[in-house]
Amino acid sequence: MLVVAGSVGKTGAAILAATAALRTGAGLVTVATPAPALPMIAAGRAEIMTEPLPVDAGGALEAGAVTRALALAKDRDAVVLGPGLGTEAGPRAFVRDFVRRCPSPLLVDADGLNALAPSAKERGATDALRRSAPTVVTPHPGEMARLVGSSSGEVQRRRLETASAFAMETGAVVVLKGQRTLVADPDGRAAVNPTGNPGMATGGTGDVLSGIAGALLARGCDAWTASTAAVYLHGLAGDQAAARLGQESLLAGDVVSHLSRAFRILERARA
Repeated sequence: MLVVAGSVGKTGAAILAATAALRTGAGLVTVATPAPALPMIAAGRAEIMTEPLPVDAGGALEAGAVTRALALAKDRDAVVLGPGLGTEAGPRAFVRDFVRRCPSPLLVDADGLNALAPSAKERGATDALRRSAPTVVTPHPGEMARLVGSSSGEVQRRRLETASAFAMETGAVVVLKGQRTLVADPDGRAAVNPTGNPGMATGGTGDVLSGIAGALLARGCDAWTASTAAVYLHGLAGDQAAARLGQESLLAGDVVSHLSRAFRILERARA
Protein backbone atom coordinates (compact mmCIF):
# COMPACT_ATOMS: atom_id res chain seq x y z
CA MET A 1 0.00 0.00 0.00
CA LEU A 2 1.19 3.53 -0.80
CA VAL A 3 0.45 6.67 1.23
CA VAL A 4 1.25 9.91 -0.62
CA ALA A 5 1.21 12.39 2.22
CA GLY A 6 3.08 14.74 4.50
CA SER A 7 5.12 17.90 4.16
CA VAL A 8 7.38 19.90 6.43
CA GLY A 9 5.33 20.72 9.52
CA LYS A 10 2.66 18.14 8.66
CA THR A 11 4.55 14.87 8.94
CA GLY A 12 2.20 13.63 11.66
CA ALA A 13 -0.63 13.23 9.16
CA ALA A 14 1.41 10.79 7.09
CA ILE A 15 2.58 8.84 10.14
CA LEU A 16 -0.96 8.51 11.50
CA ALA A 17 -2.40 7.34 8.18
CA ALA A 18 0.38 4.83 7.60
CA THR A 19 0.30 3.48 11.16
CA ALA A 20 -3.48 3.08 11.03
CA ALA A 21 -3.09 1.15 7.78
CA LEU A 22 -0.57 -1.18 9.39
CA ARG A 23 -2.88 -1.71 12.38
CA THR A 24 -5.67 -2.61 9.93
CA GLY A 25 -3.69 -5.38 8.30
CA ALA A 26 -1.84 -3.72 5.43
CA GLY A 27 1.26 -5.88 5.26
CA LEU A 28 3.63 -3.29 3.80
CA VAL A 29 3.09 0.47 3.79
CA THR A 30 5.27 2.99 2.00
CA VAL A 31 4.94 6.74 2.50
CA ALA A 32 5.91 8.86 -0.51
CA THR A 33 6.53 12.38 0.74
CA PRO A 34 8.36 15.57 -0.26
CA ALA A 35 12.05 14.91 0.33
CA PRO A 36 12.53 17.48 3.14
CA ALA A 37 9.80 15.78 5.20
CA LEU A 38 11.17 12.26 4.83
CA PRO A 39 13.56 12.15 7.84
CA MET A 40 10.79 13.00 10.32
CA ILE A 41 8.45 10.35 8.88
CA ALA A 42 11.18 7.71 8.75
CA ALA A 43 11.95 8.37 12.41
CA GLY A 44 8.29 8.37 13.39
CA ARG A 45 7.59 4.67 12.96
CA ALA A 46 10.09 1.90 12.29
CA GLU A 47 7.57 -0.21 10.35
CA ILE A 48 6.89 2.50 7.75
CA MET A 49 8.92 2.49 4.55
CA THR A 50 9.59 5.84 2.88
CA GLU A 51 10.29 7.21 -0.58
CA PRO A 52 11.26 10.84 -1.33
CA LEU A 53 9.41 12.93 -3.89
CA PRO A 54 11.49 15.59 -5.66
CA VAL A 55 11.04 19.25 -4.76
CA ASP A 56 12.19 22.51 -6.28
CA ALA A 57 14.51 25.05 -4.67
CA GLY A 58 11.61 26.45 -2.67
CA GLY A 59 10.69 23.06 -1.25
CA ALA A 60 7.54 22.63 -3.36
CA LEU A 61 6.79 19.44 -5.26
CA GLU A 62 8.24 19.70 -8.76
CA ALA A 63 6.85 18.32 -12.00
CA GLY A 64 8.89 15.14 -11.76
CA ALA A 65 7.19 14.23 -8.50
CA VAL A 66 4.13 12.93 -10.36
CA THR A 67 6.21 10.57 -12.48
CA ARG A 68 7.94 9.22 -9.39
CA ALA A 69 4.69 8.81 -7.42
CA LEU A 70 2.97 7.05 -10.32
CA ALA A 71 5.87 4.62 -10.60
CA LEU A 72 5.51 3.83 -6.90
CA ALA A 73 1.74 3.41 -7.25
CA LYS A 74 1.90 1.13 -10.28
CA ASP A 75 1.77 -2.21 -8.48
CA ARG A 76 0.21 -1.14 -5.18
CA ASP A 77 -3.03 -2.67 -3.99
CA ALA A 78 -4.28 0.79 -2.91
CA VAL A 79 -3.14 4.39 -2.58
CA VAL A 80 -4.06 7.01 0.02
CA LEU A 81 -3.48 10.55 -1.23
CA GLY A 82 -3.53 13.87 0.55
CA PRO A 83 -3.05 13.91 4.34
CA GLY A 84 -0.71 16.78 5.22
CA LEU A 85 0.47 17.21 1.63
CA GLY A 86 0.03 20.99 1.67
CA THR A 87 -2.17 23.45 -0.18
CA GLU A 88 0.40 25.37 -2.21
CA ALA A 89 0.40 25.47 -6.01
CA GLY A 90 2.87 22.58 -6.32
CA PRO A 91 0.83 20.02 -4.37
CA ARG A 92 -2.35 21.25 -6.04
CA ALA A 93 -1.05 20.55 -9.56
CA PHE A 94 0.52 17.30 -8.38
CA VAL A 95 -2.74 15.97 -6.93
CA ARG A 96 -4.82 16.76 -10.01
CA ASP A 97 -2.36 15.06 -12.34
CA PHE A 98 -1.85 12.07 -10.05
CA VAL A 99 -5.58 11.39 -9.58
CA ARG A 100 -6.16 11.41 -13.34
CA ARG A 101 -3.33 8.98 -14.04
CA CYS A 102 -3.19 6.67 -11.01
CA PRO A 103 -4.22 3.11 -12.01
CA SER A 104 -4.74 1.78 -8.49
CA PRO A 105 -7.70 1.87 -6.07
CA LEU A 106 -7.47 5.36 -4.59
CA LEU A 107 -8.62 7.19 -1.47
CA VAL A 108 -8.38 11.00 -1.52
CA ASP A 109 -8.50 12.98 1.72
CA ALA A 110 -7.61 16.31 3.28
CA ASP A 111 -5.22 18.39 1.14
CA GLY A 112 -5.91 16.04 -1.76
CA LEU A 113 -9.54 17.11 -1.69
CA ASN A 114 -8.63 20.77 -1.30
CA ALA A 115 -6.48 20.47 -4.42
CA LEU A 116 -9.44 19.08 -6.39
CA ALA A 117 -11.86 21.78 -5.24
CA PRO A 118 -12.62 24.14 -8.13
CA SER A 119 -11.86 27.83 -7.72
CA ALA A 120 -14.33 30.55 -8.65
CA LYS A 121 -12.70 30.80 -12.08
CA GLU A 122 -12.73 27.16 -13.08
CA ARG A 123 -14.97 24.20 -13.53
CA GLY A 124 -14.45 20.50 -13.79
CA ALA A 125 -11.61 20.15 -11.28
CA THR A 126 -13.39 17.14 -9.81
CA ASP A 127 -13.59 15.49 -13.25
CA ALA A 128 -10.37 13.72 -12.30
CA LEU A 129 -12.37 11.61 -9.85
CA ARG A 130 -14.23 9.93 -12.71
CA ARG A 131 -11.92 6.93 -12.81
CA SER A 132 -12.28 3.28 -13.77
CA ALA A 133 -10.50 2.08 -10.62
CA PRO A 134 -12.28 2.16 -7.23
CA THR A 135 -12.25 5.63 -5.69
CA VAL A 136 -13.14 6.90 -2.21
CA VAL A 137 -13.21 10.49 -0.97
CA THR A 138 -13.39 11.32 2.74
CA PRO A 139 -14.30 15.00 3.19
CA HIS A 140 -15.35 16.79 6.35
CA PRO A 141 -18.18 19.31 5.82
CA GLY A 142 -15.80 22.15 4.98
CA GLU A 143 -13.98 20.14 2.34
CA MET A 144 -17.29 18.89 0.94
CA ALA A 145 -18.50 22.47 0.69
CA ARG A 146 -15.42 23.47 -1.30
CA LEU A 147 -15.82 20.51 -3.63
CA VAL A 148 -19.44 21.35 -4.48
CA GLY A 149 -19.20 25.16 -4.27
CA SER A 150 -21.47 25.47 -1.26
CA SER A 151 -21.14 26.33 2.44
CA SER A 152 -20.48 24.09 5.42
CA GLY A 153 -23.85 25.02 6.85
CA GLU A 154 -25.66 24.00 3.69
CA VAL A 155 -23.73 20.72 3.56
CA GLN A 156 -24.70 19.99 7.16
CA ARG A 157 -28.35 20.75 6.46
CA ARG A 158 -28.36 18.44 3.43
CA ARG A 159 -25.77 15.80 4.29
CA LEU A 160 -27.44 12.86 2.55
CA GLU A 161 -28.45 14.82 -0.54
CA THR A 162 -24.99 16.42 -0.90
CA ALA A 163 -23.00 13.22 -0.45
CA SER A 164 -25.28 11.18 -2.70
CA ALA A 165 -25.28 13.76 -5.49
CA PHE A 166 -21.48 14.02 -5.45
CA ALA A 167 -21.11 10.23 -5.48
CA MET A 168 -23.41 9.93 -8.48
CA GLU A 169 -21.67 12.81 -10.28
CA THR A 170 -18.13 11.50 -9.84
CA GLY A 171 -18.52 7.75 -9.43
CA ALA A 172 -16.63 7.87 -6.13
CA VAL A 173 -17.82 6.53 -2.80
CA VAL A 174 -18.24 9.53 -0.49
CA VAL A 175 -17.50 9.34 3.22
CA LEU A 176 -18.91 12.57 4.66
CA LYS A 177 -17.35 12.85 8.10
CA GLY A 178 -18.96 14.37 11.16
CA GLN A 179 -21.32 13.33 13.89
CA ARG A 180 -22.72 10.06 12.55
CA THR A 181 -20.48 9.84 9.49
CA LEU A 182 -22.41 9.14 6.29
CA VAL A 183 -21.31 6.91 3.39
CA ALA A 184 -22.90 7.26 -0.07
CA ASP A 185 -22.12 5.46 -3.31
CA PRO A 186 -22.87 6.08 -7.02
CA ASP A 187 -25.63 3.45 -7.03
CA GLY A 188 -27.72 5.40 -4.53
CA ARG A 189 -26.85 3.39 -1.44
CA ALA A 190 -26.28 5.29 1.79
CA ALA A 191 -25.39 4.30 5.34
CA VAL A 192 -25.07 6.22 8.60
CA ASN A 193 -22.35 5.01 10.96
CA PRO A 194 -23.49 4.30 14.54
CA THR A 195 -20.08 4.32 16.24
CA GLY A 196 -17.87 7.20 17.37
CA ASN A 197 -18.06 10.04 19.88
CA PRO A 198 -17.46 13.82 20.12
CA GLY A 199 -13.97 13.28 21.54
CA MET A 200 -12.88 12.17 18.09
CA ALA A 201 -13.30 15.71 16.76
CA THR A 202 -9.58 16.32 17.14
CA GLY A 203 -6.70 16.80 14.74
CA GLY A 204 -5.45 13.68 13.01
CA THR A 205 -8.45 11.40 13.42
CA GLY A 206 -9.36 11.92 9.77
CA ASP A 207 -5.88 10.77 8.77
CA VAL A 208 -6.43 7.64 10.85
CA LEU A 209 -9.69 6.94 9.03
CA SER A 210 -7.93 7.31 5.68
CA GLY A 211 -5.34 4.75 6.69
CA ILE A 212 -7.98 2.27 7.86
CA ALA A 213 -10.05 2.58 4.69
CA GLY A 214 -6.97 2.45 2.49
CA ALA A 215 -5.84 -0.76 4.17
CA LEU A 216 -9.24 -2.37 3.61
CA LEU A 217 -9.07 -1.39 -0.07
CA ALA A 218 -5.60 -2.92 -0.22
CA ARG A 219 -6.93 -6.12 1.34
CA GLY A 220 -9.38 -6.49 -1.53
CA CYS A 221 -12.58 -4.88 -0.26
CA ASP A 222 -14.65 -2.96 -2.79
CA ALA A 223 -14.97 0.78 -2.21
CA TRP A 224 -18.38 0.57 -0.50
CA THR A 225 -17.37 -2.24 1.86
CA ALA A 226 -14.02 -0.64 2.66
CA SER A 227 -15.68 2.68 3.45
CA THR A 228 -18.53 1.40 5.62
CA ALA A 229 -16.30 -1.04 7.49
CA ALA A 230 -13.63 1.62 8.01
CA VAL A 231 -15.94 4.20 9.55
CA TYR A 232 -17.40 1.55 11.86
CA LEU A 233 -13.95 0.33 12.97
CA HIS A 234 -12.68 3.89 13.34
CA GLY A 235 -15.63 4.86 15.53
CA LEU A 236 -15.47 1.66 17.55
CA ALA A 237 -11.77 2.17 18.27
CA GLY A 238 -12.55 5.75 19.27
CA ASP A 239 -15.28 4.55 21.61
CA GLN A 240 -12.89 2.08 23.21
CA ALA A 241 -10.28 4.81 23.64
CA ALA A 242 -12.84 7.20 25.15
CA ALA A 243 -14.01 4.55 27.61
CA ARG A 244 -10.46 4.21 28.94
CA LEU A 245 -9.17 7.77 28.64
CA GLY A 246 -12.22 10.04 28.50
CA GLN A 247 -13.44 12.00 25.50
CA GLU A 248 -11.73 15.22 26.59
CA SER A 249 -8.27 13.65 26.51
CA LEU A 250 -8.68 11.68 23.30
CA LEU A 251 -5.91 11.93 20.70
CA ALA A 252 -5.79 10.55 17.18
CA GLY A 253 -3.01 8.20 18.20
CA ASP A 254 -5.29 6.75 20.87
CA VAL A 255 -7.72 5.70 18.14
CA VAL A 256 -4.90 3.89 16.35
CA SER A 257 -3.75 2.13 19.51
CA HIS A 258 -7.29 0.90 20.20
CA LEU A 259 -7.85 -0.60 16.75
CA SER A 260 -6.76 -3.99 18.06
CA ARG A 261 -9.52 -3.83 20.69
CA ALA A 262 -12.05 -2.95 17.99
CA PHE A 263 -10.99 -5.95 15.92
CA ARG A 264 -11.27 -8.25 18.93
CA ILE A 265 -14.80 -7.02 19.63
CA LEU A 266 -15.80 -7.78 16.04
CA GLU A 267 -14.15 -11.19 16.18
CA ARG A 268 -16.08 -12.07 19.35
CA ALA A 269 -19.31 -10.89 17.75
CA ARG A 270 -18.74 -13.21 14.78
CA ALA A 271 -17.90 -16.23 16.96
